[in-house]
Amino acid sequence: MARPREFDEAVVLDAAVQCFWRRGFEATSVRDLIETTGLTGASLYNAFGDKRAFYRRALGHYVEESIADRIRRCEALAPRAAVGAFFAEIVKRSLNDGERKGCMLVNAALELAPHDAELRQEVATVLDQIEAFFLRCVTAGQADGTISAALPAPALASHLLGVLLGVRVLARVRPEPAVLEGVIGGALALLDAGVEPAA
Repeated sequence: MARPREFDEAVVLDAAVQCFWRRGFEATSVRDLIETTGLTGASLYNAFGDKRAFYRRALGHYVEESIADRIRRCEALAPRAAVGAFFAEIVKRSLNDGERKGCMLVNAALELAPHDAELRQEVATVLDQIEAFFLRCVTAGQADGTISAALPAPALASHLLGVLLGVRVLARVRPEPAVLEGVIGGALALLDAGVEPAA
């Protein structure tokens, strides 16, 4: 019989996320991962495979714990409020990011996606999921009159995705409230153009 694992996988993945997120894929060594996670080299390879396989697991863990969780929480709100809450959380996370790590998914898109087709597809899939969240919100908001119908819902959803990615990159260089809120405010104004305020 195989011996049961003597570590908490979620705790190890949390540690790996922090390691890869802080340093990036290329600059993170297997020794860094061993020191950060507390695993032996043999345990790390047996449980997660090589460094690239471990990175993919860590990235998936980050997406589930951060991005997918945020989408689930925001979708419990009304459509226009959901979009506003999503971006408000992005601003808060960006301003509290003392190490300027940014978004691990965006970092993966910039560092690895250009020359790793498999990871590029994985990143693209998550970006599609974020855009689909925006599309659901905009479509529902246009239907209930809380979001402007001046532009087609798909165009607004794509624009919001672009704003999100831009803000996450910009925040690594200029994590200033006025700058980030200014960019997001312009995007949200498109949603509100011509919408009558609630009484």
